[in-house]
Order: sequence, then structure tokens, then C-alpha cells
Amino acid sequence: MKYILEGPRIGLRELVESDWNAVHDYASKPIVTRYQPWGPNTVEDSKAYIQEVLADAAEDPRTRFVFAVIELEEEKLIGAVEINIRDSFNLEGEIGYIIHPDYWGKGYATEAASLILDFGFANLKLHRIFATCDPKNIASSKVLEKIGMFKEGILREHMRLRDGGWRDSYLYSILESEWILRIHKALQFD
Repeated sequence: MKYILEGPRIGLRELVESDWNAVHDYASKPIVTRYQPWGPNTVEDSKAYIQEVLADAAEDPRTRFVFAVIELEEEKLIGAVEINIRDSFNLEGEIGYIIHPDYWGKGYATEAASLILDFGFANLKLHRIFATCDPKNIASSKVLEKIGMFKEGILREHMRLRDGGWRDSYLYSILESEWILRIHKALQFD
């Protein structure tokens, strides 16, 4: 199988239409979507998501890159990770990730988020990459900190929820220079 990026335990490849069922397996679970403004997905929602991703991949210029997270040992789709170019002039992107709960707490989200940072800086030549997460989502905050992002603050009531309420978000970011320093430090210890 050809991967766009490969880590020690996962590979990232473009999502394909037949992935909808594996996506639905995690996106339909309330525990997975509890911090999201969407879901739990119906079958139709999961199929529509895949169609949206495929349409975005065909855009020119392309601003959204969504990859299936494949666990290499089992060759199983266990999640998705994406990067969106939010401001092409200022070279700014946003990342997001989601992992099947059977694989939580094992470092897969950290590995996927780290690989998508590498893609954003090395391939897309971005200057700044940011991410947001629900303040109650402690696991996601830890992932963002492990990959070298800094907490910049709180965006107050910036995300509308499916129940009509609003959600605050922590804002994290990393600059290209900080990413390069992180890579350099990692190479010193190898």
C-alpha cells in the first residue's frame, strides 16, 4: 500500500469512497463525537463526509487534505487526520484528528498529528499551524502539547454545537521555526 506519510506504527493515505464504513464505525459512536459540533453520524452522514472529502481533494487550488490513519500491523483504518490551509497569503493551516476509541491511549493520535504537522510544514510550506480543542478534552490538549504546540489562549463561544449551544476552545499553535527546532532536537537524540 502506498502511504503519503509513514510513522513507526501508522501510515497516512488519501481517503477513498470505500472507507465510509470504517469511518462510520468510529464516527457513529457518541463517545467519539462528544467534543465535536457534529455527530454521532448516521450512515448517510458518513457517506456524505467521504463525498465532501473527495470533492475537496479535487479542488484547484487544493486547501483541504484529509488522510486515513492506517494502523500498519493490522492494515486497518483507525481514524482520520487533516490539515486545512486557512490563509494562503499568511501561510497558515489548521489540523484536526480523530481516532477510533479502541485505539485511544496508545499514542496513535500523537503520531498522526505529528505526521500531519510534518506534511504541513515540509510539503505545504506553511509558516504557522494551529489547532483547537474543547477545554474538557484533556487527551486532545495533551496530544497538541506533545507535538510541540503552545497554548495561546481560549476562543470564547466560537463554535456552535448541534444542540444549539456554544463551545469555548483552547487555541494551540506552532511556527515553522519551532517545528524545525523540534526536528533538530529529535535528531540529536537518535
